[in-house]
Amino acid sequence: MFGEWLKLIITINSVINFLLLLGMVFLERKKPENIIAWLTVLTFLPIIGFILYIIFGSGLSLRTRRMIRKKSICERDIIRNIDGISSLDEAKIDSVVGSNSELVTLCYSYGSYPLPGNDVKFFTDGNSTIEALKNDILSAQKTINIEYYIFGNDKTGKEFMQLLCQKAREGVEVKLIYDSIGSRKAPRRFFRQLEKAGGKIGEFFPPFMHIRLINLKVNYRNHRKIVVIDGKIGYTGGINIRDDHMGLDKKLHPWRDTHLRVEGSGVYALQNIFLDDWRYCTKDTTPPRLYLENGYFPSPRICGNATIQVVSSGPDSQVPKIKETFVKMITTAKKRIYIETPYFIPDETFMAAMRIAVNSGVDVRILVPSVPDKHTVYLATLSYLKEMSELGVKIYLHKGFLHSKVILVDDDLLSVGTCNTDNRSFSLNFENTVIMYSKELNAQHQKIIEEDMKNSQCVGLKYFQKKKWITKMLQAVMRLLSPLF
Repeated sequence: MFGEWLKLIITINSVINFLLLLGMVFLERKKPENIIAWLTVLTFLPIIGFILYIIFGSGLSLRTRRMIRKKSICERDIIRNIDGISSLDEAKIDSVVGSNSELVTLCYSYGSYPLPGNDVKFFTDGNSTIEALKNDILSAQKTINIEYYIFGNDKTGKEFMQLLCQKAREGVEVKLIYDSIGSRKAPRRFFRQLEKAGGKIGEFFPPFMHIRLINLKVNYRNHRKIVVIDGKIGYTGGINIRDDHMGLDKKLHPWRDTHLRVEGSGVYALQNIFLDDWRYCTKDTTPPRLYLENGYFPSPRICGNATIQVVSSGPDSQVPKIKETFVKMITTAKKRIYIETPYFIPDETFMAAMRIAVNSGVDVRILVPSVPDKHTVYLATLSYLKEMSELGVKIYLHKGFLHSKVILVDDDLLSVGTCNTDNRSFSLNFENTVIMYSKELNAQHQKIIEEDMKNSQCVGLKYFQKKKWITKMLQAVMRLLSPLF
């Protein structure tokens, strides 16, 4: 009897796996590496693997993708209607960004407008970021739009929430978006206090029936960190509103991160991304023209010399826009490529671009943390770094935890944002990054990275070869499963 039941279970499991395979190939059109990773899980973890796939593997429904696209506002259409901003033709683009015109054109094809006249300031830790942000929020007159992957119910989060409630009571229009998974440790009553003060909140991909343990979109997260104040000042980067990002976690201390403050026309792009997400998660039906009339996109001011583009991407699009932007940046490099990322788990396209750069004589350096926050992801990272080291890439392990998401290329190209160098950020998360075409900003950040190198251990191939056999085996397994992270 037991044997017959076992045969039945095996047969049912095989049929389910086959149907899932058909769905991955023909309906979701997953990448081959994703399919292989899931087939490994389904084969070695029968039944459990199916449950894991339902929770973590199934793609966004067609209905959800259509709803996100329906609510989105085309950045170019908004910006073209702002007084003082006109469409840039190819000749104008060349004069603004020089040799990077092909990258500008690529990002423009993704809907990202090249915006000149920006002042950009960098922050390298949580405390200085939050202090500057609080000062700007205190000065807000009309609107404060905030979007965070993690908004903690801790000392940092409570102080920040009190400030937002204060501004809402003063009559400033405050809107807050938080990600359901990233902010899962903060109870809803924590966010409702902003509503009671007169603000508005939106939860991105809320769980089924508001039961935190039941969320069929758990694998798709809004990883963005955006603040826009009065439509004139914008913030984005790696820092969330939580104590550990302020360096208060002893295990992940010191916490090294990169955030930036933008003042100028580039804020329009951050505002546009926020409004897209707000319209989706709150079902807002405000006509886009009213955003122009109500001061969300004020007349542009020339605040600096930097031209920037803000590229956004997410699982609602079939095109991995940020990844392709990074690949284009890497393949155009002539002198140097410096990458700072907490996780280095690229796909084959990204790896091929890196190989081409190294073999072309480009100085390629990768900085990652020496202290991991996610051990499984770190094991996969070490596997890819070993391969990079074999090519001749210089690998640096930064003391403490490095959370920066930075790519610096040559003398006039720089990217800072929310996107890690891994499959999750490229394909599964909603992300954004700021591309800066500026020799001045590039030089500033090159000095920051060089200082990071001084606070890092430069490791060669021997470092990876000396790892214990069990570690190497786990690295191989995690690398195989890395498309699922």
